[in-house]
Amino acid sequence: MAEQETCPLVAIEPVANAQNEWVALRLCLAPGPDLPQRLQAVFGTPDLLTAFTPLDCLLTLDSPAALTPPVLALLPASRVGLMIDANALAVDGVARKLAELHACGYRIWLDGDIPDGATPPPALRSVARDCRVAPLPPGRLVALFAPHIAHGVDSARCFFGCENAGFDWFIGDYAYDPDVAPSPDDDGTSRRRILTLLGLLARDADSRELEAQIKQDPALAYQLLKLVNSAAFTVSTQVTSFSQAITVLGRRQLQRWLQLLLYARQTPDGLPNLLLPLAARRAAQLEALARLQGDDRDAQDLAFMAGVFSLLDRLLHMPMADIAADLYLPDDVAAALVHRSGQLGAWLHLIDASPTEAALSGAGVSLEHWWRSQLHAYHWAIQVGRNV
Repeated sequence: MAEQETCPLVAIEPVANAQNEWVALRLCLAPGPDLPQRLQAVFGTPDLLTAFTPLDCLLTLDSPAALTPPVLALLPASRVGLMIDANALAVDGVARKLAELHACGYRIWLDGDIPDGATPPPALRSVARDCRVAPLPPGRLVALFAPHIAHGVDSARCFFGCENAGFDWFIGDYAYDPDVAPSPDDDGTSRRRILTLLGLLARDADSRELEAQIKQDPALAYQLLKLVNSAAFTVSTQVTSFSQAITVLGRRQLQRWLQLLLYARQTPDGLPNLLLPLAARRAAQLEALARLQGDDRDAQDLAFMAGVFSLLDRLLHMPMADIAADLYLPDDVAAALVHRSGQLGAWLHLIDASPTEAALSGAGVSLEHWWRSQLHAYHWAIQVGRNV
């Protein structure tokens, strides 16, 4: 039980703006009488907010009752926003508590409709809505204080409807819908070239063959060098050419960056691809789980590959079985991607949905390892998303 107190189960979701950029991470913990203690364990984690920098945390709560003085001492108002269920206003004293929190500098979103007979503090005019329940008409939120948050945004149609209604930030699975940000100029040329490069790396082709491929695509070369020299990767030497990238990084690391670049925006003026940080997060979390259980470097590479390729069916609009066959993937990776079998498949099951403690236990993952892998994965995904 001590482990549960140290590493509570936390569901983390990215919050994105209309430009497909992550702006915050939403943290949700299950309600219960011990919620204040679990919040202290979460926000007392060393370097939690540093791991999420420059993004802020958006803490979702049914009521402000869990925000005891010891909890608030760990929640800097400059980094933590509060999304409170509007139904809490039906309880005496809640409106006053929220007004006090707002006066202390906390950004507060009232989630849902105000209950009959309740009056919110006048200063609280930023709202959140579950758009699966009650979509708002276009322009409804213009007169209120932005940013407004739409959650439960699970399709392109829902996203555009929420944007028209005046919402600014979005939470949900809409990133997986190919109609969210159509790119008519994307003919897939760069992706095909990256897949060719990955095939060359897999068969240990000569460096000159690799250079010849990359030189045919200046935009891809630029993206690769930008990524390699970004804050996401600890390269001590400025990399200025593809041949140098091979020498400095080595083929193992080069393979990883090319895998990520499959998700990069395909036109310079296009919107970022929301699948990129999601794929980066999956790759980093599976790699971290492999490392934490003591797997060797090769096994960690396979875990990373399984994570980063796990969204290719969404990206390429192809069956995963066809993709696995075309890429000649290792058996363990292919089985995980196509059938969710094996250990990698079990971990992908966990990442596909917010897992329960029972699900983690069934997959042989401790609460501590899950929490540590989450922090590492989101930190890395944030860095990648800001540099590609």
